[in-house]
Amino acid sequence: MWLGLTAAVGLAVSTGCGQSSEDSEARLAVLEAEGKLMDRALDTVEDRLMGSQGRLAMWNELGRRHQEVSAIQCKVADAHIAAIVKHYDKQDQKARVIKQRNSMASADTSVLTSGKAPSQRNN
Repeated sequence: MWLGLTAAVGLAVSTGCGQSSEDSEARLAVLEAEGKLMDRALDTVEDRLMGSQGRLAMWNELGRRHQEVSAIQCKVADAHIAAIVKHYDKQDQKARVIKQRNSMASADTSVLTSGKAPSQRNN
């Protein structure tokens, strides 16, 4: 029984399953055309993916550079702020010294003039 079934399957496969060669050639042409269309579609998808990967790499690079620039900017800003604080401290110290000199000068003047007698007028 197995021998007969095997022989029937082998005969059907070898003869193209009962289809004529013209039908097979037409189906083959249709399949090849569909294959070319699929290849073009896959090429388009591949191009889009490659473009997306390129954009992703570019954004990753821009993000990395932004972090580096931000870190440098923070260091520079810290140094700049420290210099500003130092400058204002120096200006405050100068202002205190000048104020102290002015107050000492006004105290010296009052001491010098306090010993004078009031001027008398003759009428």
